[in-house]
Amino acid sequence: MASTNRTSAPAEPFPGIARDEDLHPLMPQTEAPDRILLIKLRHHGDILLTTPVARTLKSRYPQCEIDMLVYRETIPLLQHNPDISRVWTLDRSLRGWRKLASQLRLLLALRRQRYQTVIHLSDQMQGAFFAKLLARRHAIGFDYPKRRHSPWHRFFTALAPLAPSDTLHTVSQNLLALSPLGITPTPDEQRCVLPIQAADRETVAALLKEAGVDGPYIVIHPSSRWFFKCWEDDRFAELAETLASDGWSIVLTAAPDPAEMDMVAAIRAQIRSDRVVSVAGRLTLNQLAAIIDGARLFIGVDSVPMHMAAALGKDTIALFGPSKIHEWHPWMTRHRLLNAADYGELIDPDQVDTSTRQRYLANIPLEAALNASRELLSSPAQE
Repeated sequence: MASTNRTSAPAEPFPGIARDEDLHPLMPQTEAPDRILLIKLRHHGDILLTTPVARTLKSRYPQCEIDMLVYRETIPLLQHNPDISRVWTLDRSLRGWRKLASQLRLLLALRRQRYQTVIHLSDQMQGAFFAKLLARRHAIGFDYPKRRHSPWHRFFTALAPLAPSDTLHTVSQNLLALSPLGITPTPDEQRCVLPIQAADRETVAALLKEAGVDGPYIVIHPSSRWFFKCWEDDRFAELAETLASDGWSIVLTAAPDPAEMDMVAAIRAQIRSDRVVSVAGRLTLNQLAAIIDGARLFIGVDSVPMHMAAALGKDTIALFGPSKIHEWHPWMTRHRLLNAADYGELIDPDQVDTSTRQRYLANIPLEAALNASRELLSSPAQE
């Protein structure tokens, strides 16, 4: 069997992706732009992994105002980001004429910002339409193969290269959107940005004190909005119980979604140790970041809390099933990745029905997670 311990290098260099210069022309900047809009209409983890794009642009153009357009529910991951001047949002809950009226108002408000450059970081035609209407100088998108026989290329002044599936981390792929501008990010610019406010740290400190956690602790976040990414409840319970017997306090977390909270409740019910506490459903996304930041180790599955832990530079145990590992592994932090495919047959990621209640991580043995955890805990914490 393949090794179960996978580590990340400090950064991934961009591979040599062939590029048609006529399709992806370099656009030298004769003057620094004063307004740039980034469009990323995706889920929470995708938004966090976009922050190096804003970080790089702000580093190169310190006086430039960089705005983002995202789905409304993802705004907590950006609202305190020092590289971003303003976050614009789309409300996905609207339907019919209310949706049309809201988007028209948004488009008119964005037009008034007079953006020199608009960079569309995903594949929706709506974002391409916005880029075409809003960019005064450059509209940049990706060269999606599935869009090559559509009007897609007409919405942009340049298309950035797209790496083959599961060959490049999502952060690196996002940063390739800057290649038409002649920008190659430095390793430091490739880091994700997740600031934490003092008020959230204070709230978390009070919550941990109330729960009886008064020393070093480990965060275990066993749940995901997609159950196919989850491990078995009894193994998470035994892992938490064993680490607690090693002397660690264990903090169980989950989103306020009822299904995720039920999962944590089922895990906690199998644990005897009073060193294991649950704060499932009691944290905002920003408070979750604060509680992860204070932890000695994060243990979880392929979900946004795992990416938050990596962004905060925490030692991470990441349990993966049918996900594209090279695209979604913990980015630029010390980690151990346990892949269910290393221990048995596993469904192809492109064949998964994401609405299934089936879990696909059962191949991962408890011993692998326990040994990986103890290995990282025995090393000095990352600076």
